[in-house]
Amino acid sequence: MRIFIACRHIVEQLSDLVNQLSQEEFTMPIQTLSGATLGQHVRHTIEFFQCLEQGMGDGYVCYDKRKHDQSIETDMRRASQAMSELLHSWQNFPEDKELKLEVSYDPHSDEGEIVRSTLLRELVYTIEHAVHHMALLKIGVLEAAPKVKLPHGFGVA
Repeated sequence: MRIFIACRHIVEQLSDLVNQLSQEEFTMPIQTLSGATLGQHVRHTIEFFQCLEQGMGDGYVCYDKRKHDQSIETDMRRASQAMSELLHSWQNFPEDKELKLEVSYDPHSDEGEIVRSTLLRELVYTIEHAVHHMALLKIGVLEAAPKVKLPHGFGVA
């Protein structure tokens, strides 16, 4: 299915980016990204895919409760490992299935609402979310690592 191919392609592009960076470039605060690092954007993007993957098993997803593994944003080897694990786990995508998605838009409450969704719908969301962060990564790369060669279409919807 093309949605699954798009997921793989995104993670492969992120992996290629990380493999071209130095550790310093990966962790350097970037002015045009409000002081965020390339590593932080990579981690954030990967964790949405990880969160969805973990939710496939029990049918429940809450992106707000995802892990925030700082080692992914500070250690390039850990980031590469996390992406390899995702790609490996995606060798056999399951069929579409119903999911419960917990969302919360009230910063003063820990209580969320449960809405119905599907695996394919959430994959589309994580793809769109990833493309958004890849566009930001592209801006950051121009400032912090101009030698990096990004493929045509990187961060373009």
